[in-house]
Amino acid sequence: MVQRESLSANELLETIFSYVTKLSSMKEHEKMLLVLADMGRVLSNAERCSVWLLSEDKERIWTKVAHGIEALEIQSDLGIVGDAIKKDQKLIIDDVYKDARFNSDIDKQTGYKTKSMMVVPIYDEENEVMGAFQVVNSRSSDEIFETRDMERLLLASSYASEILIASKLTKEIEDTQKEVVFTMGAIGESRSKETGNHVKRVAQYSKILALGFGLPEEEAELLKNASPMHDIGKVAIPDAILNKPGRFNNEERTIMDTHAELGYKMIKNSNRPLLQAASIVAYQHHEKWDGSGYPQGLKEEEIHIYGRITALADVYDALGSDRVYKKAWDDEKIYSLLQEERGRHFDPQLIDIFFENLEAILAVREKLKDEFENE
Repeated sequence: MVQRESLSANELLETIFSYVTKLSSMKEHEKMLLVLADMGRVLSNAERCSVWLLSEDKERIWTKVAHGIEALEIQSDLGIVGDAIKKDQKLIIDDVYKDARFNSDIDKQTGYKTKSMMVVPIYDEENEVMGAFQVVNSRSSDEIFETRDMERLLLASSYASEILIASKLTKEIEDTQKEVVFTMGAIGESRSKETGNHVKRVAQYSKILALGFGLPEEEAELLKNASPMHDIGKVAIPDAILNKPGRFNNEERTIMDTHAELGYKMIKNSNRPLLQAASIVAYQHHEKWDGSGYPQGLKEEEIHIYGRITALADVYDALGSDRVYKKAWDDEKIYSLLQEERGRHFDPQLIDIFFENLEAILAVREKLKDEFENE
């Protein structure tokens, strides 16, 4: 087996952009899926990647793309992939030959030796499982997949879902490009051992707050699609700082704080409205209402409403989530802090809107909670 280390942050960023560029010019469904499978294989540092889809009657699953082998079709409840689809599970398996669900017949037919495996579901527009991404044989030195590999495969799976849904509904491929922003935003989170669901929750919270503030539906939707890029600058921050379990020293804090401006510089020159909004979010989501934030020290309405909204959405979700440096706070402690920071860290009006819409916000948190199975 050829061994290689996982992609660096910059390589990961370049990989996503290169595959997105290929996809943006494609119209043929099967070619799109081949590119998505290639992206899944590279992002998860695997030898092979397959895209499995459920038949319309849900009785069988078949590979739309399977590297190294001909397309396959099997009964939907058979094998590791079939079981993962049936039970809506995300799986990491170190040795498939120790798993009773594994069918070794394919290995016997092809002469290929399967060892480690990951499976993540693909969802349709109703959030029902319509298939799965499967990667086999990690190229890492220990030949097993890790949590970070899972997080990166989830990025590929999320984008695949959008492509498949768009194709099914005969939409133009450009209609799926907003998912690129979620994908790019999730890269920064996965490097700091946070999940892609963090950016999805922040996106939903941002739209709720934007509508409560009185922004038009179209602009609220734009902010929802831009806010996942708030921490894209983290791709340039060293792992030793991102994943430090304790408090930063002054030098580390200075380096960490550069991520806002770094993210802004990455995307500021785009003329697309979505990325223009994202550049504002990246630059201003650490500014504070009282002027004590960074990088510009803006205060009150000098801070764009996109920055003010994303700041609140991001802090709320971070406080309620486990991070490498802390455990999740309980709700009452979070609510108390938000009230204390009303008029200091946060726009007072947005704090009021937050509590007025708390039921909707909690519903988003429950729907998009962090969970995956590691076996």
